[in-house]
Amino acid sequence: MKAVILCGGKGTRLKEQTEKIPKPLVKLDNYPIVQHVMSIYAKHGINDFILCLGYKGDLLRKYFEDKNNFDQNWNVELIDTGAKTMTGGRIKRIEQYIQEDSFFVTYSDGVGDVDINELLNYHKQKGTIGTLTGVALRSQFGVLDIEDGLVKAFKEKPIIEDLTINTGFFVFNKEIFNYLKGDDCILEQEPLEKLTSEDELAVYKHKGFWACMDTQKDVDYLSDLCAKDQALWPRPQ
Repeated sequence: MKAVILCGGKGTRLKEQTEKIPKPLVKLDNYPIVQHVMSIYAKHGINDFILCLGYKGDLLRKYFEDKNNFDQNWNVELIDTGAKTMTGGRIKRIEQYIQEDSFFVTYSDGVGDVDINELLNYHKQKGTIGTLTGVALRSQFGVLDIEDGLVKAFKEKPIIEDLTINTGFFVFNKEIFNYLKGDDCILEQEPLEKLTSEDELAVYKHKGFWACMDTQKDVDYLSDLCAKDQALWPRPQ
């Protein structure tokens, strides 16, 4: 199976770095973040990748054309999907490269100890067109338990179990291409909403670690985990 990785966005929240390089090339533990994402799949035997290029895609192409930069067992296809194409449009543009009935899709900036094989098995069991990986939301702020105007407990950034967010680790059947219309198509809007209305979108609940590298604060947090050898995701070797 192929793992499709969306690598075309501008990453404006990291503009200190992304003015010069695309976000997938921002370094974490001496490797581009996208290489960390690829390593998660590789740990589970998925070594066939399609990188959907866009903003500053030439720099990504240059990096991956040097096979000394990554695992020699990886097959990496670098496909230009347009500078301004949206997420759904990028997936639509690589339709011709998908030969099997199912394929993985993810973003280039989220890492975690997601069991890719378990995700795939769950997708097959549900029999839906799409499956996304959800994780319980962790609050950015401390939460107060209040009774009669008095603080009874203070919870520091608790996990909110009844709120689930999308981590971006998807599995789709080829039928998803019928839901993707043009370069302006945003996967997370009409396509996923339509799948939801048709009961064709399942959720695999991940109980372990996941984090998105969206801001410099996130980069610092993940870098600190790597420095302390506390990173819970498979890292590049």
